[in-house]
Amino acid sequence: MKISALLTSAGINIGLCVLFLSLYSVLRKQPANVRVYFGRRISEEHSRLREAFILERFVPSTGWIVKALRYTEEEVLAAAGLDAVAFNRMLVFSIRIFSLAALLCVFGILPLHYYGQNIQHLRIPYEDLDIFTIGNVEKRSRWLWVHCLVLYIISGVACILLYLEFRHIARLRLLHLKRATPNPGQFTVLVRGIPKTKKESCSSAVDDFFTKYHASSYLFHQIVYKTGKVQKIMTGAKKACRKLKNFTDTTVDQSCKAITYRCCLCGASSNSFQLLPTDEVVPSRGKVDLDDSSLNIDNEECAAAFVFFKTRYGALVASDVLQTSNPTKWVTDLAPEPNDVYWSNIWLPYKQLWIRRIATLLGSIVFMLLFLAPVTFINGLSQLDQLQKRLPFLNGILKQ
Repeated sequence: MKISALLTSAGINIGLCVLFLSLYSVLRKQPANVRVYFGRRISEEHSRLREAFILERFVPSTGWIVKALRYTEEEVLAAAGLDAVAFNRMLVFSIRIFSLAALLCVFGILPLHYYGQNIQHLRIPYEDLDIFTIGNVEKRSRWLWVHCLVLYIISGVACILLYLEFRHIARLRLLHLKRATPNPGQFTVLVRGIPKTKKESCSSAVDDFFTKYHASSYLFHQIVYKTGKVQKIMTGAKKACRKLKNFTDTTVDQSCKAITYRCCLCGASSNSFQLLPTDEVVPSRGKVDLDDSSLNIDNEECAAAFVFFKTRYGALVASDVLQTSNPTKWVTDLAPEPNDVYWSNIWLPYKQLWIRRIATLLGSIVFMLLFLAPVTFINGLSQLDQLQKRLPFLNGILKQ
């Protein structure tokens, strides 16, 4: 590739960047997109949208770039939160690393490559890019130490900047946690893979386990129950079957005589209502109360629970410690935010989650292999000459 072609490609990319920035500056001014770009400000300030036609809305502007550069870190933290600050710090870190690498390579590596051999050079716009690679350096050159020095400098500066950025973000996170109001999720641990036994329910098992091993910090727990439309249908069917069974098991003495009453309006007797004396009804065997509270809810309990602790430290220790030697039982993690919980997946067995992860990994590997095979074949067709030199036993196939 020629330098002119590289500059052309760079010019096209720069032009696309300018086009996208112009489209963003125009689209962000449209009333229909205000909720997309300024949703948080609208929700906090409850400001009204203006639908009036203004010509300035359709003219690209760069004022927002200047305002964004003038914002301090404290203002970004107050306006957009800690995540926005961390994202900006990541961008600044990347700019610093690439700027350092660009300076060292442009003024140190590229001249070394360009004058690596005693050859006659053309004008730079017409030179081939191979002139600027390490392939143009002579073998056993005494200037190869420059490459090692540049690599060490970039690696050392990257490690130092990473340490400074991590320390800064950690300090901001601690300040954020201190200033924020206590969140119940910080005292909660999600427990999965609770072993079920016939002797006791999951609720009793959780209470006994954490009372025994985390007695100083354990507060209480909440078992997760099966939910969803299918589970509701199954629960309703079980209740109906139990009521029907209880009704069919109830026996009534057939010797009871019907008691008739005269109608108050016309004086005629009526057999429409037959009253059975309560003392003559034979009690059913094993009769249970028909209230929903009498139904056994052990079948609806899931092998998952939310366990609450008295302190954050207790919740953090319980979430990080391996509870048993079996990694699929009593698995603990810090509980997510209530809005981030997908409740239909909470009551899935933990072993099923492992199977899903393995299936996802296998699917990714199969997809990668199916993608690499045709790509490798097509790239090989474009380099038949090199394949013939490196794999001479394929000459007959490659000629065809």
